[in-house]
Amino acid sequence: MLGLDRAVVPGLAAALLVGAACLGLTALVPVLPGLLVAIVLGAIARSAGLVPAVLEPGLAWTARRVLRAGVVLLGLQLSVRDLLGLGAGEAVVLLATVSATFAATLWLGRVLGVGRRLTLLVATGFSICGAAAVAAMSPVAEAEEDEVATAVALVTVYGSLAILVVPLAAGALGLPDRTAGLWAGMSVHEVAQVVAAAGTVSAAALSVAVVAKLARVVLLAPLVAGVGLVRRRAGARGGDGGGAAGDAPGRRRGAAPLVPLFVVGFVVAVAVRSAGLVPEVVLPAVKPVTTLLLGAAMTALGTQIHLGRLVRTGGRPLALGAVATVVAMAVSLAGLLAIG
Repeated sequence: MLGLDRAVVPGLAAALLVGAACLGLTALVPVLPGLLVAIVLGAIARSAGLVPAVLEPGLAWTARRVLRAGVVLLGLQLSVRDLLGLGAGEAVVLLATVSATFAATLWLGRVLGVGRRLTLLVATGFSICGAAAVAAMSPVAEAEEDEVATAVALVTVYGSLAILVVPLAAGALGLPDRTAGLWAGMSVHEVAQVVAAAGTVSAAALSVAVVAKLARVVLLAPLVAGVGLVRRRAGARGGDGGGAAGDAPGRRRGAAPLVPLFVVGFVVAVAVRSAGLVPEVVLPAVKPVTTLLLGAAMTALGTQIHLGRLVRTGGRPLALGAVATVVAMAVSLAGLLAIG
């Protein structure tokens, strides 16, 4: 099913080893998010010329296939019952934050002249759940690997800054723990980043932050499906559905899928968990396996990040990520203060 062959094995094994090391590092030092460490290590290895050619096929394969498998398994950590911990007003603020971040990023991407594919990836990753959301949207966006890697790099940069900003700002503003946790869950990009940011505040903030973050993750499937439908209709009308300033003309590879298969798998996994069909003895093993797969994928994606190329893209993608982060943080905080 995963299309594994001998050429893939060396790169896959290397990525899994680094992913496992990052998982172990997180267990020893919880304040260091393993997924972020993994992608940083991958980027450093690429920049230092430490990625031999024999690893390239496996790393490219891991960045696509293993990441998608990790997204599917992520669904087993989500239950509809978990989401009931949000009040009605808090749920409205969460939906407003996701909608505003997604829409504002798409608009600003056009204003700045950032390619539509990269803009769509950034909008999805920053409004939903970081790298996993970028991966889910990438086949619908028909994105190139370097665009995916750039979007993930932006998630890493600004999500890491948010780990520092949210606790400091929450303390300076005197936010209650619940409000601070909800703010982290609604505005910080990666699950690991949310845990790091809210965990710095308190255990109470961390628990509610995770619930808010999981609620955002649940929105991943309908968002991807909606974008796929819009692009398919645009294609039927003869539009490119995804071209952009800076995008190569005529590169469409056919109609974008309405819903990628692994996103369907993600939804099924959430439904299975919600229905109580996953034995309790299995659940403790799901999280480390998921983290290992995502860690390996982040390592592989990190090796696709050419820092020199990222710098050469200019300030426009960096500005796009900065504004998307500010919108998510401002809208969520304003909404929480309004209902508080």
